[in-house]
Amino acid sequence: MTQSRTHNCNELRIENVGEKVTIVGWYDNMRKVSKTLGFLVLRDFYGVTQAVIETEEMMDALAGVNNESTLSITGTVRERSSKNANLPTGDIEVVPEKIEVLGKCIYNELPFEVTRSKEADESVRLKYRYLDLRNPQVRDKIVLRSKIVADLRKSMIEHDFLEITTPILTCSSPEGARDYLVPSRNHPGKFYALPQAPQQFKQILMTSGFDRYFQIAPCFRDEDARADRSPGEFYQLDMEMAFADQEDVFAVIEDVLPPVFAKYGVYNTASSAPFKRISYRDSMETYGTDKPDLRIDLVLDDVTELMQGTGFAPFEGQTVKAVKVTDFNASRKVVDKIIADTEVISGQKSYWFKIDENGEIVGGIAKFLQDKKQDVISTLSLKSGDFVALAAGARADALKCAGTLRKILGETAEGHMKKECYEFCWIVDFPMYEIGEESGELEFCHNPFSMPQGGMSALENDDPLSILAYQYDLVCNGVELSSGAVRNHDPEIMVKAFSIVGLGEEDVKAKFPAMYNAFCYGAPPHAGIAPGVDRMIMLIAGVDSIREIIPFPMNKMAMDVMMGAPSTVDKKQLDDVHIRIIEEDLEVK
Repeated sequence: MTQSRTHNCNELRIENVGEKVTIVGWYDNMRKVSKTLGFLVLRDFYGVTQAVIETEEMMDALAGVNNESTLSITGTVRERSSKNANLPTGDIEVVPEKIEVLGKCIYNELPFEVTRSKEADESVRLKYRYLDLRNPQVRDKIVLRSKIVADLRKSMIEHDFLEITTPILTCSSPEGARDYLVPSRNHPGKFYALPQAPQQFKQILMTSGFDRYFQIAPCFRDEDARADRSPGEFYQLDMEMAFADQEDVFAVIEDVLPPVFAKYGVYNTASSAPFKRISYRDSMETYGTDKPDLRIDLVLDDVTELMQGTGFAPFEGQTVKAVKVTDFNASRKVVDKIIADTEVISGQKSYWFKIDENGEIVGGIAKFLQDKKQDVISTLSLKSGDFVALAAGARADALKCAGTLRKILGETAEGHMKKECYEFCWIVDFPMYEIGEESGELEFCHNPFSMPQGGMSALENDDPLSILAYQYDLVCNGVELSSGAVRNHDPEIMVKAFSIVGLGEEDVKAKFPAMYNAFCYGAPPHAGIAPGVDRMIMLIAGVDSIREIIPFPMNKMAMDVMMGAPSTVDKKQLDDVHIRIIEEDLEVK
């Protein structure tokens, strides 16, 4: 061990009885029996050890010392008379002859009890993150993260990938989210941007002659937080392969990820290769989402034609999707909650009915279906005990609502979800273009650097909305872990692809000068992907919030309440980078 200690607080065993030792750590707690007898628990990174205070001198050494102070205890190991089988060190205790306070905690009251920090309000936990991380339950998630990243790195190297770091200060690039901008001191009026991803750099590496690249890459995006997304910054297992196609990328990922999930996951079963492949269109029609949770066995049925002419206004002239659940005898209270939760999540109303023990359609919108009773029952193959939830509206709205119903019903109805496993799938064949919800104009659907299926011929001759791209998403248990693509490495095809969304050759050269020029010098076909490390670890650890597996996370407002970021800076700092704040534009929040 290090010079300051002979053993850590998880190391001493019965065979150490009689040895003189020095242990160090945090003063966890003490059960004081009398003036000369107390049982002190010392905690370090590795575990806990009990020290027995048996003299007034040793008790005096602890007078006025608050919990969470750091101590050094030197003494003799002896066998405990009352052993604790729940502790690795539960057979022994240390009888101190010297106690030294190494670092004093000056506060009598802590913001929370360290070993129960997870019960505290999250804002308090984040403010005192250094105390929160002392909790073994919290600490273990960060240790797990370290082990997973080490295994991912080891596996990528074994697959002949070379770890290369790419710049943090770069130029602003349209990646789909807002950039974090950094003003330049030496170039007034100009800005660096923190990379949303190393996308262009890794493609340029392929053009530079490197064959297989990876890094555990930091990415920076000014976007709002979600349970599965950290605001500000995140990490991804970024990779790219030269002279490669979609199948090459799939083969690597299917070999690298399942062993890590099976080794460290709360579930010890993970999909083996090959992962199920589902086209984007089929995924939307079958599951109502492009990130389906395949542990749920429910699917969507299109009942648009069936539900016309029922007299139920929300169905008339609309797309109608149904989710059938067999043997679901839920109470009205449970059904009402499902419908209410679906509306909160999807923003759309949903409807329902069920089949009673007599084979009759009852409940919900049953009265509108009586004239079509036999058609409804036969089309959906319904029997007594079956429950049907329905979503209606414009196609996109109906699919979103039905997908939400499927997920909630799968989690609620017994027997329709395999919970003890990791189910991976690939979503493939994404549309190259779409009509933007906000702009109403043609836009890239997923990734502007992707190769269109059919190449130049498709771009020149096909309806843009019918063109598919060599784009793919990796999904696990309903969580999108990554997007990837076969890249568009041909400058002529690239220019044509951008021209369809109204950007000419000069625009492409201006926005992506380095990559465009590099491609003009003989670029290899290449493909890649970048699974999110934080999301992977969140799934592996079985936690609901991504902040639980990040050492120093921001809160939901993208604020670091521990460090006080973002913060104001003084005028000289602003002058150095040629920035002036216009006070009337500031909002007090």
